[in-house]
Amino acid sequence: MGKLLEVKHLKKYFPTKSGMLHAVDDVSFSIDEGKTLGVVGESGCGKSTLGRVILHLLPLTEGTILYKGRDISNPSRTELHELRRNMQMVFQDPYSSINPRQSVAEIIGEPLKVYHLCKTRQEYGQRVRELMDIVGLPERYEHSYPHELDGGRRQRIGIGRALALNPGFIVCDEPVSALDVSIQAQILNLMMDLQEERKLTYIFVTHDLSVVKHISDDIMVMYLGVVAEKSGAKALFEKQLHPYTKALLSAIPRAKLGGERNRILLKGELTSPIEPPKACRFAVRCPYATDQCRREEPALEEVLPEHFVACHRVREINQL
Repeated sequence: MGKLLEVKHLKKYFPTKSGMLHAVDDVSFSIDEGKTLGVVGESGCGKSTLGRVILHLLPLTEGTILYKGRDISNPSRTELHELRRNMQMVFQDPYSSINPRQSVAEIIGEPLKVYHLCKTRQEYGQRVRELMDIVGLPERYEHSYPHELDGGRRQRIGIGRALALNPGFIVCDEPVSALDVSIQAQILNLMMDLQEERKLTYIFVTHDLSVVKHISDDIMVMYLGVVAEKSGAKALFEKQLHPYTKALLSAIPRAKLGGERNRILLKGELTSPIEPPKACRFAVRCPYATDQCRREEPALEEVLPEHFVACHRVREINQL
């Protein structure tokens, strides 16, 4: 399968009283059709903003977005309306992202009405019930309201709504972070089953590294708006090359009694994302930083096959 989505030098800046906040700064990547790209990093690294800019929920500052080879960087209103059929989003909070005054059937069926996809009321009702069945919502909830359901069922509503237009690409913005662990597994399994059945392509944004390992084909690690490391999921968990990725993965809780954990504790203040210096943004917290790191911004380069890292000392640190 070919590339479904290509992002080139994407930037998103927000004006503040102190200057421009660089939320996403020169990010490039691509996703093959039917695959999942996991995007991880600490809160404030720009991963959710990245997803919203790709879907044009936020306007981009600079850069290029290609969908199936077509430039969709600055779509017209008509083009954007058509793009919504192919590109959808599942939001983090399953309660605030749906209308509490609408029933389950009304929420899931709203895209069908907006795009006039059903000719009769009977066809509309049948399609809504099909979508409810696909996401595991029994028919008895058809006339229920969101406040009557738990978090897992609310998130199933959001997924059903996203699937209503048969999209090929979905941005999942921390879709399980607000759910209990047992419910998380159900939703993740549902999304993986749907991907296999419908050949869906996902960007899966999360801060939960255990979740991203389970669902992703490739993983991109972000730090303060830039990409620190990107590789296949298996390769990243076997060998991390960037010092930040090493520290991030060392924080994963392990259910192993006894043995000592090699937890890497980062020290130092975060670099301000407002008008950041032209240097490595991780340098102030990095134990390997040199004067070059504080003077020059590292480029994202392919250090190993399909393994990209933005670090001046990556070969020296990892003895490559």
